[in-house]
Amino acid sequence: MCGIVGYIGQREAKELLLDGLKKLEYRGYDSAGIAVLQRGALQVKRAVGRLENLCAATGDGELSGTVGIGHTRWATHGAPSVENSHPHCNEAGTIAVVHNGIIENHEELKTFLMEKGYRFRSETDTEVIPHLIDFYYQGELLEAVQKAARQMKGSYAVCVMHVQHPEQIVAARKDSPLIVGLGQDENFVASDIPAVLKETRDVYLLEDGEFAVVTANDVNLYDVEKKPIQRSVYHVTFDENAAEKDGYDHFMLKEIFEQPQAIRETLRGCVAPGQPVVFDGVDYQDIAHIREIFIVACGTAYHAGLVGKNVIERLTNIPVDVDIASEFRYRHPIIDKDTLLVVISQSGETADTLAALRLAQRRGCRVLAVTNVVGSTIAREADHVFYTHAGPEIAVASTKAYTTQLIALYGLALFLAEHKGTLSEAECEMVKQEMLQLPELTAQVLESAESLHTLADKFLQENDIFYLGRGLDHAVAMEGSLKLKEISYIHSESYAGGELKHGPIALIEEGTVVIAVSTNERLRGKMESNVKEVVTRGAYVLGILTEGFPESVFDDVFYLPEVNPLFAPVLAILPLQLLSYYIAVGKGCDVDKPRNLAKSVTVE
Repeated sequence: MCGIVGYIGQREAKELLLDGLKKLEYRGYDSAGIAVLQRGALQVKRAVGRLENLCAATGDGELSGTVGIGHTRWATHGAPSVENSHPHCNEAGTIAVVHNGIIENHEELKTFLMEKGYRFRSETDTEVIPHLIDFYYQGELLEAVQKAARQMKGSYAVCVMHVQHPEQIVAARKDSPLIVGLGQDENFVASDIPAVLKETRDVYLLEDGEFAVVTANDVNLYDVEKKPIQRSVYHVTFDENAAEKDGYDHFMLKEIFEQPQAIRETLRGCVAPGQPVVFDGVDYQDIAHIREIFIVACGTAYHAGLVGKNVIERLTNIPVDVDIASEFRYRHPIIDKDTLLVVISQSGETADTLAALRLAQRRGCRVLAVTNVVGSTIAREADHVFYTHAGPEIAVASTKAYTTQLIALYGLALFLAEHKGTLSEAECEMVKQEMLQLPELTAQVLESAESLHTLADKFLQENDIFYLGRGLDHAVAMEGSLKLKEISYIHSESYAGGELKHGPIALIEEGTVVIAVSTNERLRGKMESNVKEVVTRGAYVLGILTEGFPESVFDDVFYLPEVNPLFAPVLAILPLQLLSYYIAVGKGCDVDKPRNLAKSVTVE
């Protein structure tokens, strides 16, 4: 959600800010703006909609200056509008602020400031920040920002400029990511590494409660007491070109086809024939005492967790509970030192998941993070980290991050099973061999992509599509349904096959589209009965099946290669991802940037 970029140096700031914001478009936004210090005054330009609107508003020759900040906004407080867009300024126009996060006590602060004579122009929570800094400003910008921060409750990553301090940008972070990029006679600030990767690979990762004073030649970090902080430079190793489309029409399609390699990279160094499973350096002795596991995640990662629960319980006999992160800490979870909390987050910055992590640690739990982003907040704060080596995922709708999360959870299950002895050595070796075949099998499924393109054309006019599955297939159906909603805007629901007769079958009528996932031979007869229930009532049914399932009850089928039912979710989700993609393209939707959604949800 939202994106921040700041620059201070010798070059023109405008183009660097716009270029950095383009690298953050995947985070989701509905307006954008930049502020540049120009001849002792702040020049601000803002625009609603896509970044090209801001580019057009700035024009050639405008906003000349070597210090600036920029922002892409995802609306929370106040509708998308020029007035609500960032940067926000104080009334005198001497202070400019960009902000990610939510100031939870903004109404209280706004009332206080209005009583002091301050006037507000927007509906946002952010506008209290420049006014609050103005209220505390006595000639020293860092001190004013720190005093303002002490009054703000909630989450924030902020960058601040002041006309009386043209040589510096002050940045602050609490519960929302922020980094400082280190250059030669220039420095950068951003909410995410891709924004600065074209210019530098050396960054400081700010921690909660830290402040940075950034000049062209230096960066100084401070804590809340203004004590200097020494921080090691983090060197970014991933390839900037990995975040380009490479000839694909959309990032989402590229990332779908990158899944065989992403799975292969995630397996590498973890699973090998005849070798013990290595779980990214986790020492089993640190978690040998656990009696239960909680998996906590949001959205797509939550669906991966549902698969993980089934697999971990089956292979290890350890009870597993799965929770939606936004609900976890409000339901009085029964967790303690004998609980392992597994948090799953593609970005490693998901606000609700991070809050669950911190609650668990306060209760004495050990926390294992599964994330795709090295150096992310969740990765830094967890006790153990497993990195899914998916590479940059730019499309808002997650694809390769999901399948690599599944691989991570399979790896955890096998790691625990080996150490606990719940599988024999021969059984462990068989499971490893089957896991190592998954890159090849996923590539085999993707070779049939064109047939799904043809099927998708049948569904372009649908308003409602239903998904069915049993066991692990139900978790896959949930993720398939979510993908369709996210990018095509077609209303979709997923149901466990056996639950049809308990209410949802009332929704089935002549022509209703149902997508049925069935990959488990043990549940095949039950699933066939559920499909017949909807066929009898006039539904059109597309089957996603493993070879051998009788196709007579289906209108269309897509067959998957034969695979161990434990690993079928990795294959079964692929046609559902492709189907959603082709339907969205056929409807003319913005596939990579679906409406109202953000890639990284950094607010609760």
